[in-house]
Amino acid sequence: MPQLPAPAYPAEVRARLEADAKEVIARYPDSRSALLPLLHLVQSEEGYVSRTGMAFCAELLGLTTAEVTAVATFYTMYRRRAGGDYQVGVCTNTLCAVMGGDAIFDRLKEHLGVGNDETTEDGKITLEHIECNAACDFAPVVMVNWEFFDDQTPESATHLVDDLIAGRTVEPTRGAPLCSYKETARILAGFPDERPGAVEASGGAGPASLIGLRLAKGEEPHPRVVAPRGESPRGGRPHDPSPSEHLSSHDAPQQTSASDPDHPSGPTAEEGE
Repeated sequence: MPQLPAPAYPAEVRARLEADAKEVIARYPDSRSALLPLLHLVQSEEGYVSRTGMAFCAELLGLTTAEVTAVATFYTMYRRRAGGDYQVGVCTNTLCAVMGGDAIFDRLKEHLGVGNDETTEDGKITLEHIECNAACDFAPVVMVNWEFFDDQTPESATHLVDDLIAGRTVEPTRGAPLCSYKETARILAGFPDERPGAVEASGGAGPASLIGLRLAKGEEPHPRVVAPRGESPRGGRPHDPSPSEHLSSHDAPQQTSASDPDHPSGPTAEEGE
């Protein structure tokens, strides 16, 4: 059914958001490039991207509400309805899933009494399953307002949400201290995090994530599981690959149909035979 036009923000709210929006828009040579941070800005006001927020973005950027809606509904970091103070996301992509992500998600659904993308009755927590967070060497991973909680178990994740509900201090494994979802949205809009020590707080990637960087810098890599063909591993005998071993585990060129007369390429019989 057709909807009435979205209500306007109260005058004092609009004046404040408009001043912030103009600061964001000034960062871009083309104003429409500011749409993503502006959506985070209006989300920081209401906790989600409302029809009022989308109309506000469209007006300031000279876009249609259809264009703004197309973007707001495409990206999953924009809520379309009110949610909790803490967005608890459980990675259920391949590696996290097999390491226990599915079990964590099932436990939290049962413990909190909500399903995917649903909010607890007290308005504290919105639970969702999320795709890869690029932290596979810390699997399984849970994120709260986009801060990392690594190497989780069903038990540790249950304690985590209980602490959030009780208002106890919770420290991420890596990254800045937690803040509310609205405060996180304002930071994502490009405004500084003014909490003492928040900017200095950081967390590095794990060894598996950094091996490529170490090799690029010429640093000593970890010992190879399989030595290059013809070489001996440290303290061991030359490796003789088994028939089941994948050839990509060796650095030496392999024989191909072009270099191995005993295994030529092409059909095994002439046409018509």
